[in-house]
Amino acid sequence: MADTSDSRTPAQIETDIKRRREVLAETLDELGMRVHPKTIVGDAKAKVASSVDHTLGRAYVKVNSAVSDVKSQFVDEEGRPRLERVVPVALVVAGVVGLLALSGTRRRGR
Repeated sequence: MADTSDSRTPAQIETDIKRRREVLAETLDELGMRVHPKTIVGDAKAKVASSVDHTLGRAYVKVNSAVSDVKSQFVDEEGRPRLERVVPVALVVAGVVGLLALSGTRRRGR
């Protein structure tokens, strides 16, 4: 049940009403800003940018890890090249480049 015995003066009641109106106006202003199209678009842009930054960060870590793994296959702990691995790879690369060059000259000759 509601308490109908209010011991406040009319001035106190008016002050309370004024204060509640101000709070309500602030709340309505805030809600208006939240549902404003520019605010919604700005929030969406911020979420996308954050997602892209997060994805790029993860991709950077993975690429860096892969590069470190490959580097460790061809360089020892002291930074010297592992010739037993570098030489065969260099020969394969040279062979592939040679075959590509040879097939390119054969096509031109026709």
